[in-house]
Formats: sequence, structure tokens, C-alpha cells
Amino acid sequence: MRSSTAGAGALAYLNRIAANQIDKPVGKITYTSLLNEQGGIVADLTIVRRAPNKFWVMTGGGVLPHDLAWLEKHAPDDVVITDVSSAWATIGLWGPKAREVLQRVCEQDISNEAFPYYTTKNLFIDAVPTYALRVSYAGELGWELYIPTEFMLGVYDEIISTGSHFGLVHSGYHALNSLRIEKAYRHWGHDITDEDSPLEAGLGFAVKLEKVGGFIGRDALVRQRQTGLRKRLVQLKLKDSQPLLYHNEPIWRDNGIVGFIRSGMYGHSLGAAVGLGYVSVPGAADRSIESNDYEIEIAGERIPAIASLRPLYDPRNERIRG
Repeated sequence: MRSSTAGAGALAYLNRIAANQIDKPVGKITYTSLLNEQGGIVADLTIVRRAPNKFWVMTGGGVLPHDLAWLEKHAPDDVVITDVSSAWATIGLWGPKAREVLQRVCEQDISNEAFPYYTTKNLFIDAVPTYALRVSYAGELGWELYIPTEFMLGVYDEIISTGSHFGLVHSGYHALNSLRIEKAYRHWGHDITDEDSPLEAGLGFAVKLEKVGGFIGRDALVRQRQTGLRKRLVQLKLKDSQPLLYHNEPIWRDNGIVGFIRSGMYGHSLGAAVGLGYVSVPGAADRSIESNDYEIEIAGERIPAIASLRPLYDPRNERIRG
């Protein structure tokens, strides 16, 4: 879903409902949470500044009515919100050879220097104006390409034809789910909900408590920092490569259940099933979360697992930034 938010008050409005800083140069992308007054994550999305007073809000198609309703509920009179989803088709082009494929079909320079991570660029693919975002939900180098709907098929055919020389394949949502869990990317509705805060979810990097004017949910996050967190989202990988994870499996530590898997999938790059789940915090130090021995109960059997607060796959983001 793409919603266009425009008007004289657009920036102030978005900065009020978003936990991150939205006041960035035109063409920059901001990853952020929208919070309720209790600090819970109401929406998980990216915001693109297309002009000084015009923004695109990019969110998942499955939560379109939910997120759009929240945006409209808090919009002041000097802001206009338009759902432009039907006007733009989307192609996700991700993988180690994504740049080679895209460079063959577009006219502009898309090198890392010319097109850095978390920026946007207007491209022409087969003479079709395409708005490209250098972001990835797959944990690999890549782009989201937004194409006027009526020209979508031609651009798709051009990419598929060119990509056939580089081993390009179609991937479905099960494949994407595996990739994003390996990279510990959160999914709203599973790993993060309106009962989980960004601090608990490990998304504190996308929260700017010092932002002028504050934002909805800020006071709740300040209180959480002062009192300490009771749970943290961790990535867990089974030590046995055979069992599978799906969701809701109990997480054991010190012979007691300390949480449940929120989402799980087999991690083909990591060689074992991987899951994301919240565990109770054993004391004040984050390191103690990782140092304890964990087991995940699968079909009545406890399987040893390792826990990490950082992504087990490409923890330094070298692949997506390359």
C-alpha cells in the first residue's frame, strides 16, 4: 500500500505520529514505527520524502485498511491523504546480482555511490518512468520498483528477459518469509503488535526520543527506559538442523517457559530452523539474554537453541549496503 500524504502540515503531522525523525532531505527513506499512547507498535512502515511537503507512506498490502485508518484518524485539516496503491505496481528485485540485472535495463547509474542504501531515484526502464527505492525485505542487495500500473507488464517482461541470463527466479512469500526471518526483520502482526514497544522489539535505533515536539507514545517509552524492559525480542536458531519452526512454540530457559516463538521458518543460509520470539529479561543486562541456554519445545521435545539480539545472517548489513 502506498499513501500520498501532502500539504503544508505534512511534515509536522508525520513527525507527530512517527517515532523516527521524518525531517530528512527529499529522496531519503525513513523506517519507523507508529505508536499508540502506551508505546505499542500500531504500524511498521517506511516513509519517503518525495517533495518538501509531499511524502509516500509505504506499508504492507495486508494491513492497508488498518494503517490508512490510523493515518486518517490523526490527520489535521491542512494535510491530504490519498491512497494511490492502485496507480502503482511493485516489483521487488533482490539478490546478489540485482544490481547487474537492473543496470542492464535502466538508463541511469545505479552504482553504490550513485544510488546509496535507503535512498530513492527516478529511473527509466524500457522508457517507462519508474520510482526506485533502495530497500530490501529479503536481507540482500536490491530495490523496490514502483511502476505506473498500465506499464507494469512491459517492465516486468524486460526484467524477466534480462534476468534470465543471471539466474533470476521468481520467489513466493514462503521464500521471502524465510529470508526475512534469517535477517531478523520484523513482521507486524506476528513479531510486533500494538502490545509490543520498539524498545522491546529491538527497534530502538528507529526511535528519536529527543525529537522536537515529541511523538505519540514517547512518554511511555521514556518510562520503559527508566523502569527497565521486561521482555526482549531475540532471534533463535535450533542447534539441530532437522526440526522445523512455525510459530507459537514454547521457549524454555532454566527449566521454565520464558516466551513463545512469534514466527519461524527454515533458514537455508543458516542451515537450521530460525525463529523470532520474546523472552523475559533475566536481570538488567542484554548480554545475559544471549548467554543463557535456551530450548524450544517442538512436538513435546525440547530442542537446544542459540539466541541472538543481532541478526545471525549478515549482522553488519554488508550485503544490503554493498
